[in-house]
Amino acid sequence: MMIYQNMKVWDKSHKLTLAVYAATGTFPVEERYGLTSQLRRGAASVPANIAEGCGRNGRAELARFLDISLGSASELEYHLLLARDLKYLDESTWTTLTDGTVEVKRMLAGFLKSLRTAAA
Repeated sequence: MMIYQNMKVWDKSHKLTLAVYAATGTFPVEERYGLTSQLRRGAASVPANIAEGCGRNGRAELARFLDISLGSASELEYHLLLARDLKYLDESTWTTLTDGTVEVKRMLAGFLKSLRTAAA
């Protein structure tokens, strides 16, 4: 069992989630149950699945939850683009959040590769 709070990818994704929550605080009230909720749930899903994977037994279980985190990060990336195109996010905020999301995706992919290489 790994301690997720010590993992760089968890820390980065947690900070990204906090930034998404802050950025979506200014979205129109009619988006509360729409895009605001989708962005927040997608962002929070990434570190939550990392934490859950760390609480499971074995590399295969951890890899499965990291894979779920990677999917959630991809979903987040799209919803950020949609929010920008709807003019809910300015270009600078969108760039910062998207760059953070892409970095988390790279970290997750690298971690997954190392887990699968070690298992082979």
